Formats: sequence, structure tokens, C-alpha cells
Amino acid sequence: MSKRFQTVGSLLRPSALLQYKKQIERRDDIVYPFYADFAGYEECEAQATKDVVEKEIQHGLAVLTDGEYSKSMWHLDFVWGLKGVVRYIAEHGYFFRDKDETQKYETRRDIGLRIIEPLGGKNHHFIAIFQRLKSIVDGGKTKLCVPSPSHIFGELSWSDNIGGKDSVYASPQELKTGLVKAYKEFIEEYAAAGGKILQLDDCLWEIFADDNPNSPYTGENINQDTVRALAAEFIDINNTIIDFGHSLGLAMWTHNCRGNYDSRNMGGGSYVKIAELFLKQLKYDRFFLEWDDDRAGSLDALAAFKDKQETEIVLGLLSSKTNTLDDESRVIHMLDEASKIIPKDRLLLSHQCGFASCDGGNELSEDEQWAKIDQGQRIASSYWSE
Repeated sequence: MSKRFQTVGSLLRPSALLQYKKQIERRDDIVYPFYADFAGYEECEAQATKDVVEKEIQHGLAVLTDGEYSKSMWHLDFVWGLKGVVRYIAEHGYFFRDKDETQKYETRRDIGLRIIEPLGGKNHHFIAIFQRLKSIVDGGKTKLCVPSPSHIFGELSWSDNIGGKDSVYASPQELKTGLVKAYKEFIEEYAAAGGKILQLDDCLWEIFADDNPNSPYTGENINQDTVRALAAEFIDINNTIIDFGHSLGLAMWTHNCRGNYDSRNMGGGSYVKIAELFLKQLKYDRFFLEWDDDRAGSLDALAAFKDKQETEIVLGLLSSKTNTLDDESRVIHMLDEASKIIPKDRLLLSHQCGFASCDGGNELSEDEQWAKIDQGQRIASSYWSE
């Protein structure tokens, strides 16, 4: 199978595991990782993980994950595992765009985060999760996916955790310092456990694209100096963590998308508008980027990578949101166009996002998921003549 085809990370959960996950979603009187609260949950997760890794191997995937079966949501489980964070059920979930592009679609509501003491990243449950994956794979190539520090910095900064009389952090800068400390502690333990690849996932870059109609930073009466300053903060906190990972010998990857929940998305914003910021300035070794539809705009954004000779770009030209196979002629055409900008040997192929960024997953079956993965393998093998 092709090494040029990659998966972002998450895969559909089996029904036995979802029985536990659905209970977790409705309760905030339980403590992450929730094993003590549900008899049989840990064993079910371990067996499901073993089963999905076997399927990944059968389908020829070059870089293996645990399917993110240990997570409820792509980013919040990592935060729940940090010292100093309490999870709670909020008044409402995140709001995505429904399929008609006009109505709001509300997600699950167990998204509340309360900081009760200085953040810490030691003894994080994700280390045990990685060690379990490593033991199953037995020498195979693996990666661990966690949210980027900028994404979490953004979410926490916009919450009520900052600046109140009872807040642990008086300002966003104090929060940033605490978050960097926690990430470094976690990454140090990940490297010590034998981790080689760390993927930092993010879906906030597009709020800085002025062609994004769903961004709070587009429209009239927006102070663009303030917006650019925030973007600079996002880039700085990410690069601080990327540099630290590199210092420990890790390959540092990223994945960026515009939201992925029940086959819905959160918004638009083209890469062209943010290329000089996020594509050019971030120091990642490999970028997984979303280009499954027109929202990402022109491939011309890839020009930002021309002088970054060691950087690899994974083009998310396939869709994890649909239950049908993708238009292969479109994929080949876009690969050809991308190859005119970036050498073919620096490009790879993937779906635009995982198949289950959150427990419920996108609207397709497991068989349809594996068929789409097999299609990606076939296209990549043919295109790169592997």
C-alpha cells in the first residue's frame, strides 16, 4: 500500500464502545478518564483499540493511531487530562453549520472547562494511551494527536476563566505561560515514553481569514491590529511548543480543518488569506490541510511553502464527511495543480479530517469508511507509482 496516503487520525467507534461514550456525554459527576465510573469501559476500549489497529494494518496504513478511541472529543479530552482542569456540562454546545448552510447545529454540551489551579501536564492519561498503542503495534510507526496549544489558548481565553477575582490566571499572558509549561511537561514525558511523532490539531486559523463569513473577526468595526496581534500570539505559542518538541527529537505535525462534527462544518475562510501567517510562519514538519471543497479556496496558498524545503504537505482532497467514494478525476486534477507549485515528492494525500473527530462520528458506516480509505490508497499508489 502507499506511504503517500495518510489518515488524519480518528476512526468510527464500534457500537459496544459507543454505549459507554453516550453515557459519559451526559454526566459531569465523573472524573476523566472515567474508567472507575463504568464497569467494563476500560476493557471495552482496550479491545476495540486492538481491533481497529489490526484493521489499520490490514488496510495498509503507514502511520497508525488508536483510532482516537480513547477520546470523546478531538481536543477536550487532552484538556480534561491536564492538572488543574474541571469538566462540566455547559448551557449549550458548540454551534456548527447545518447541512442547509443556514441553520445552526448544536453539538454535545459537555464542553465546559473550569481552571481551578495552575495547569500541569505531568502524568497525563494520554501517555498510558500511547503506551498501549505502542504495545499493540509492536514496532510499527505511530503518532499521537493532541490539540494545538493555540487552539486551547483561544478557547480558554474566550471563556470566563481569565481575570475574575477567583481566577487562577489574571490575564491571557499568564494563561499562555501556564499552558506552555503544561504542554512542555506532557511532551517531555511523551518523548521519554518513546514517542516519535506528535500531531497538533487546530481549527481556529480560519477565524483570521477576512473572507470567512463565520468569523467574529470579519465585518465592519473590527480592529485589525488587535486581530493581527492575536494571530501572532497563536503562532508564537505553537512555535514555542514545536521548537521544544524538535529539541527532544520529535517530528512535529499539524492538522487544520474548518470543523468536523456529524458530517457538518463550522465555517469557511481560505488558506490564501492566512498563508503568510500560518502556513509560512509555523515550523511544523508536516501540514495536513483541508481541501475537500471550495471553502479552502485556491491551491495558490501552497506557494507559502516554496522556501520551506523540508516541509511536507498532506492534501486533504478526499472527504470523510460523505458516505460515497470521492471523484477521483477531481483529486488527480488537484494533485497535478498542486505539483506545479510544490514538488510532487513533498506532497501526500488524505481525507480532509478524521472520520470521528468526536464519538458520534460522521454519517457513514464502518464499511463505507474503510472503502474510502482503500480508495485513497489506490489513488496514491497510482499517482506516485508506488
